Amino acid sequence: MQQRPRPSFGGNNRGRNPNFRREQQQEHRTNRMIRVPEVRLVGENIEVGVYRTEEALKMAEEQGLDLVEISPNAVPPVCRIIDYNKFLYEKKKKEKEMKAKAHKSEVKEIRFTPNTDDHDFDFKAKHAESFLKDGNKVKTYVQFKGRAIMFKERGELILLKFAERLAEVGGLESMPTMEGKRMIAIFAPKAAKKKEKEPREPREPREPREPREAKAPVTPPPAADAAEDANA
Repeated sequence: MQQRPRPSFGGNNRGRNPNFRREQQQEHRTNRMIRVPEVRLVGENIEVGVYRTEEALKMAEEQGLDLVEISPNAVPPVCRIIDYNKFLYEKKKKEKEMKAKAHKSEVKEIRFTPNTDDHDFDFKAKHAESFLKDGNKVKTYVQFKGRAIMFKERGELILLKFAERLAEVGGLESMPTMEGKRMIAIFAPKAAKKKEKEPREPREPREPREPREAKAPVTPPPAADAAEDANA
């Protein structure tokens, strides 16, 4: 059986932009990818202003750097002359550091019963303190089974005692509430206290100033002498 010739997808590539795929992959347009007639240059070692794109490209080439479009929607687009690879490296490094520092808050659950003893209470309180210090919320509940639902007051006392125990690291978002056969209280971590300012060193006492010499008061002439002078 004669095989039909397969269609050729090579063909004529006229009209295609060879940088099209690269433009899709890059976050910013750079150098010859910038096809507007003029751009606004900002940054260091240049005079900020509007330049013809060809002139801006020439300036970047002379410095051995790249013309990078940072605000494409501005009129005209805003560009900087920088080392694009170095810019991307520093940006990824900063994003990685921020991601490492970011902490996703979780809700940890701790369960009590109306008959929880002191040893179990202390054990769970230590876990809750650890969760709150790590920035997580703690959902605490007292589970009532069967006739234990009659002892709601006991469950509320346990949760309020728990709130008192965690007061330094977490606070109640609301008073304990009943949901079905559970009495629930949610604790949120408290913000870390700022370090107290170090006390300032006492200033050295100033040397006492020498007292100024008091001027002798000018006494007016007696009234009788003044009258004689007037008659003369």
